[in-house]
Parts: sequence; structure tokens; C-alpha cells
Amino acid sequence: MWRLVYRLRVRVRIGVVLGFVLWSVGARAADLRPETVSAWDSYVAFTDARIQRELGGREKFLVLDFLPVTERAECEKRIRKGEVCILKRKTVDDEGKTIPVPHGMIHHWYASILVPGVSVEKVVRFVQAYDRAEEYYEEVEDSRLLSRRGDVFEIFLRLKRKKIITVYYNTEHEVTYRRNGRGRVSSRSIATRIREIANAGEPDEAEKRPGQDRGFLWGLRSYWRFEQTEEGTVVECESIILSRDVPAAARWLVRNFLDSVPKESLESTLIPIRKNLAE
Repeated sequence: MWRLVYRLRVRVRIGVVLGFVLWSVGARAADLRPETVSAWDSYVAFTDARIQRELGGREKFLVLDFLPVTERAECEKRIRKGEVCILKRKTVDDEGKTIPVPHGMIHHWYASILVPGVSVEKVVRFVQAYDRAEEYYEEVEDSRLLSRRGDVFEIFLRLKRKKIITVYYNTEHEVTYRRNGRGRVSSRSIATRIREIANAGEPDEAEKRPGQDRGFLWGLRSYWRFEQTEEGTVVECESIILSRDVPAAARWLVRNFLDSVPKESLESTLIPIRKNLAE
């Protein structure tokens, strides 16, 4: 019993310290520097190139198809049980080297889920209901379809991210869909505008200047793949987020926590798809 009490006390203390550190970090604005933007551009360029190579093949299509055998088997086992498979990812350059991001952090996660008994067309139509996204996704407070040109969608999302610190954003995205053969669809979503909101919900609510906010969300891209199988439709998403780095003294405590937020956000995006469509 005393061990349980001790563990609870330790967790409470860590939580208090973490909350204070996050509050201290979040209380200060962070400048988005040119070298950070350059590293981000390089990272997404290498990611885009890798994904285009994967989508260009005839046999393989899903990210699952390119995973090591053991990792793939475990992931397939989880999604067949109705769970979300989540894996941390990392893009490297042409020489296999890590891409450094000065004054920033890149959070790169992959997640997949199986929607049993549902066609790929039905799943894609659900995902494309951008003017109703707030009805399904807990992080979305408001959503609008701004325009559509064939398979290219311009959308607005007001986002709320809450974990110790609550942050609100007005965001705009360009989402492009592509047919990759029978029963296969892919898409790429690029955040074209991200503005953190100060005093959200108050009469003096206002958007902060780009690169002059707290730096929790500077860049966002997501890559989706949908494939219809005998069991239903497999839905995959790779999410890449750029955020500020944290002071070296707090990095050991805060960095893993900040990396967990995009992971949980990705999970909360996929779960409603299965929940609302699974037969």
C-alpha cells in the first residue's frame, strides 16, 4: 500500500513541476526563425518525396505495407481488434541522416485504424464533410468548407488543444485527394494559415502575429491513405507538426510531454471515423 501512495505522490509532484514548467514556457512568446523554417521545409520535402515513391508502386500502398514484418503484424493485430495503431516516425535525408531543426521540434506520428464492413467511398465522404467536423472531432470547435475545385478542398478549422495548457487556433488548410487505383485513395493536407488566438471566447479575442505566438503549432501537414479490403477500409494518417523547442534546462521533462500531444491528437482524429461508420 505504501508503495502505491509513494508512486501517487511522485506523480503528483511531477505533474505540478511539469505544469509549472509548461506555464513558464507558454507564458513567453517564441520567435519563428528563418533557419527553423528552412529545416521544416527540408523535412517535409523529404517526406513528400518518400510518400510519392510509395504511392507510385502497384503492389504496396499502405504505410503498413512498408513496415518491418514484426511491426506490421503487431499493427494489423491491433486494428483488427478495433484499436488504433500508433507509431513514432522520422524522416531522414538522402544519406540516411537525421534532419536537425534549430530552435524547433518536429513531431512525426503515424496512426491507422480499420473501419469494418464499410467501403472506401463511404469513409472518404465522411472525412470530406468538412463543414460538420466539429460534430465528430473533439479538438474542432468550428469548421467550414471555404471552396472546392474538383478534388482540392480549402477548409477552415478552429482548433482547441488542451493538456495542462489550453491553446486555441484559427487554421486554414488545402487538402488534395488522389485516386490511386481501385479501392485506394490518398490525400495530403497542408496548413496554409495558423494563428494562435489570444483571449479565446472573450470580447477582446484576437489572433496573434505569425511567428510571435507561444510556438506550440507553427506548421502542420497530414498525409492520409484509405484502402478497401475484404474486412472493411483501412484508414491511415501521418501527421507532422512543427513547434518551438524548449530551454535546455527543461528539455528532459517537457520534450516528451510536448511530443505526446500530437500523438493523442492523431488518435482522437481516427477514433471518431470508426465510431461513426463501423457497421
